[in-house]
Amino acid sequence: MLFYLVKRLGLSAAVIGLVVLVLFSLLHLIPGDPATIALGPRATPEAIERYAEKMHLDEPVWMQFLIYVGNAVTGDLGVDVFSDRPVTAIIGERIGFTLSLVCAGMGWAVALGLPLGCFAAVRPNSWLDRVTGVLSVGTIAVPSFLVSIWALLIFAVSLRWLPAIGAGEPGQLGDQISHLILPAFAIGLSWVGYLARMVRASMLEVMGEPYIRSARAFGLRPRKIVYGYALRVAILPTITLIGMGFGGLISSTVFAEIIFARPGIGKLIFDSVMARNFPVVQGGVLVATGLYIVVVLISDLLIAWFDPRVRESL
Repeated sequence: MLFYLVKRLGLSAAVIGLVVLVLFSLLHLIPGDPATIALGPRATPEAIERYAEKMHLDEPVWMQFLIYVGNAVTGDLGVDVFSDRPVTAIIGERIGFTLSLVCAGMGWAVALGLPLGCFAAVRPNSWLDRVTGVLSVGTIAVPSFLVSIWALLIFAVSLRWLPAIGAGEPGQLGDQISHLILPAFAIGLSWVGYLARMVRASMLEVMGEPYIRSARAFGLRPRKIVYGYALRVAILPTITLIGMGFGGLISSTVFAEIIFARPGIGKLIFDSVMARNFPVVQGGVLVATGLYIVVVLISDLLIAWFDPRVRESL
């Protein structure tokens, strides 16, 4: 297990390094002078020179990359162009809103998708199985930004059941939860279908295994067979899907945070791109990528912990 952990950590570090290289290269391939783009066409030559010196833009590109990587390793992601605040501090103020939204969206999707998949697999070709299949395909096909818009129009504007925009008043947990319901519903709806279909397919495959037939022959209770034996094996591919889902939801939060005006990382990156605030864009994308890699790493480690065949195959 330790050897598997070291290999996965090394692979994760390599992926982060590749992302940093690609992101740094793309931003430097944009036509024009970075200092002029950041400060605007009306900036004075003295201001452009000071900014270039402050951001090490007067150094060769390879030196700029090494300086950025060295600073990023120590937690220094640069300085905001407009407020002159550290990018790390700005992201730290926003990351909690994004993480709470992602956890809420995936949490309710798991709570609904896993039971639906299990019930559909236990009773194949029943009315519940057919309804689950239709709902799964329907929820997967609808994009999250469309769900966000319709949820906002129906539950916030027409029915006035839930607040429309914002993240709630600081320190008021009930108000923050009420502001979280609609965006969490919007980004998690499609993953209900994904999880239900994955659990159903895995359960049907496992229920045909010889040890399940043996358990039935020995007269074990159906609940014990389904939840005590079949689900423990069938849940392994679902863990990988949940890990990938967390990463996918991090990108889906961009639309939800823009539509519902939540102050998360997605909206921060969007606003920074529109304002050509490249240090914040670099830092935000790097942090979002790091979160994705960490979640996938945790899911891989959980699968390797539950299934020794995974770590022994490497």
